[in-house]
Amino acid sequence: MKVLMFGWEFPPHISGGLGTACYGLTKGLSKIDNLEVLFVVPKSYGDEDKHSIELIGADHIPMKITEIKHEFHFNKQFQYIEVGSHLMPYSSTEEYYALTRKQKIGKKVFVETNEDGYIHFSGKYGSNLYTEIYNYSIVATQIAKLYDFDIIHAHDWLTYPAGMAAKQVSGKPLVVHVHATDFDRSGGSVNPKVYRIEKEGLDAADAIITVSNLTRNIVINNYKINPDKVVTVYNAVEPSEIGLNQQNQKTVKEKVVTFLGRITMQKGPEYFIEAANIVLQNMDNVRFVMAGSGDMMNKMIERAASLGIMDKFHFTGFLTGDDVFKMFSHSDLYIMPSVSEPFGISPLEAMQSGVPVIISKQSGVSEILKHAIKIDFWDIEKMANVIYSILNYPALAKTISINGLNEANSLKWDKSALNVYNVYEKILNPIKSQQL
Repeated sequence: MKVLMFGWEFPPHISGGLGTACYGLTKGLSKIDNLEVLFVVPKSYGDEDKHSIELIGADHIPMKITEIKHEFHFNKQFQYIEVGSHLMPYSSTEEYYALTRKQKIGKKVFVETNEDGYIHFSGKYGSNLYTEIYNYSIVATQIAKLYDFDIIHAHDWLTYPAGMAAKQVSGKPLVVHVHATDFDRSGGSVNPKVYRIEKEGLDAADAIITVSNLTRNIVINNYKINPDKVVTVYNAVEPSEIGLNQQNQKTVKEKVVTFLGRITMQKGPEYFIEAANIVLQNMDNVRFVMAGSGDMMNKMIERAASLGIMDKFHFTGFLTGDDVFKMFSHSDLYIMPSVSEPFGISPLEAMQSGVPVIISKQSGVSEILKHAIKIDFWDIEKMANVIYSILNYPALAKTISINGLNEANSLKWDKSALNVYNVYEKILNPIKSQQL
């Protein structure tokens, strides 16, 4: 079986959980006999880990086509983004959607290429995001003609037009993988243009994979999708040997409580700060770290300053790779107070590092974890009480750490990959799957 897989990022060039999940899943799929993955990204850098897959960049596919016709509503009225800052794939609607409309004239599609016939891609989430999504779908038509494959797999809304284009050209079945929806990113105030792309991709898919039942319910209820074609496959975490020994690296005597993620409305950073303020009224030997970046960062700095707790607060900026685990090595507690979290891989990484974890009940990962403390994101009093208890009762913290470490290490990408493979099999061999 050959899988044509469309993603938007791949390690080490990532800005969030999407690239991490794609990496883990493809590594798991590579262990399945007679299965090959061709992974496509808009821009390849040459330093990606390609030992388990074949990876190509859309920016290296020569376009020798003079006219292409798409039949997607997305392309009938093309959207241009008019903000200048770099964007994150799961940021809020307010942060990055200031759109104006520009009607496409006629039926011909024109794309700009260099003298070698390549389309330029930045590989980022910048001011030309919609143009790159559109161009990505154009290149996908060429890839679908050049390569042999049995099934198409598109990760998240950014790649749905590419997946649909490949399906239109090849006639091969399409699987779309929902890592988040705009209902998560926007807090319910969905952008109609993004919703349209998501809806078209979900409608066009032969099967839909969601990363949690929380997300599955959103797909079914908010996008009016037949439940029969939506299946949940939970994310996992890469094996780690860091474990409890990493705590020996801690160099500060004070307790450290960490928030690690995008500083956006979806992640609930304001609840973290309010709970921190309550804790600091009852104990002094503690520091709070907000690791990440996002549209609410300045607002959070101002709030911490207004509460008079900046001397106990640290803002590190965006962390990735080894820096994430270095941060965990200094942490006594990790908190993910997300308002709406489709899954959440970072709590698993914290648990692997021997760090006790508090997560919101409004997260997909809460559906599977037994050894994490679960609270409602808005309940700052309870959050503060749990923080205080874990920091002041070493036996409790150690029990949560050990159990969490064992649980995280049991959540392997190999199992998730097998579940994805079963989705492929059900589409390609429906009669055989029914017999099983």
